[in-house]
Amino acid sequence: MPQPLSHLHGLQHPNATRHVTCTGQHNTTCSFHGVRSPVHHPQPTVRRANRFGLHACNQTSCLRACTLTRHHIKCFAAHMAPARAAASAEAQPVVDSDLEEFVNLAKELAQAAGSITRQYFRQPLTIDNKADKSPVTEADRKAERAMRDLISAKFPDHGIFGEEEGMQQPKSSDTQYLWVLDPIDGTKSFITGKPVFGTLIALLRNGEPIIGVIDQPITKERWVGVKDHGTTLNEQKVHTRECQDISLAYLYATTPHMFSAEDHTEQAFNNVRDAVRTPLYGCDCYAYGLLAAGCVDLVVEADLKPYDYMALVPIVQEAGGIMTDWLGNSLIWRCAPDGHLMGSLPGEVVAAGSKGIHEHALKLLDWERLQEQETPAYGSGASS
Repeated sequence: MPQPLSHLHGLQHPNATRHVTCTGQHNTTCSFHGVRSPVHHPQPTVRRANRFGLHACNQTSCLRACTLTRHHIKCFAAHMAPARAAASAEAQPVVDSDLEEFVNLAKELAQAAGSITRQYFRQPLTIDNKADKSPVTEADRKAERAMRDLISAKFPDHGIFGEEEGMQQPKSSDTQYLWVLDPIDGTKSFITGKPVFGTLIALLRNGEPIIGVIDQPITKERWVGVKDHGTTLNEQKVHTRECQDISLAYLYATTPHMFSAEDHTEQAFNNVRDAVRTPLYGCDCYAYGLLAAGCVDLVVEADLKPYDYMALVPIVQEAGGIMTDWLGNSLIWRCAPDGHLMGSLPGEVVAAGSKGIHEHALKLLDWERLQEQETPAYGSGASS
């Protein structure tokens, strides 16, 4: 049976019960992604905690939604560094025959999910709200279940992580592979009849995304990115375009409401928004496909979860682009030997069609400096 995310190193699944208590003063030890040390927590701030995806604290008096302090940010970086190094050291070429089998399965998953979502598109729908207030429909649930069943039948030793059902433990404790699924990325677009949503499918090997799929079942467009084998759109190779200066760039983000003044993401994004030629909104995952196809130059987003972007990494990078977090770090996500997910990931990503635009965007985001602008803790002596 799939294990609820709330049991995985403090990860909180959107469908799980939200914790509602916070004392403002933490107990003597706090475990943040496996790092233990004394720390004081200010009042809860949901979006700030969600910057790192999910809070992994083992004390019931401390919300996953508590404000993350500079202490937490440093602990997160220190904890994830060995995982990033290990993933790089273990990255061995996948045998082509295996890779071909994985790619064929990824396409089969996209086909199965698309056949379901098409039936519900622009039809009367029952819309439920998850704990995080995001919408979910029967189409989301059925499409993810169909993909899970196919993976389990073909590769029972692989782990599966999906937006709607959380983590499904692999049968083998030494698996290198994790499938990350988002049956409908852009549910709001889906339920309002706008065909810029997509099914996202990623295969991670030792935490590194090696296969990514964006499938748009209404327009019948499918991007497939495969590590060291390029990116295709409907079986035709595509490439990002070179943009000479960020002042000429076309920028996408799903919505300006994904950025917050509270956690400084709004200020960071506005720095980039004000520098580009044209900022645009409303494309969900489709924007990354447009970037890979050479139609736009930059995508900057925040408040995301791994299932929102893991599939996009190979698609962008194999088309010649660059995709990282706002500090320029690679996006990897490892499983522990017991199948549990190790740590969490930041919610901010930047994808660019060229190295120069990526570097300029990182400078404008100025994320390292903004992260250090902490909310004063109670009792710290800060003036009111």
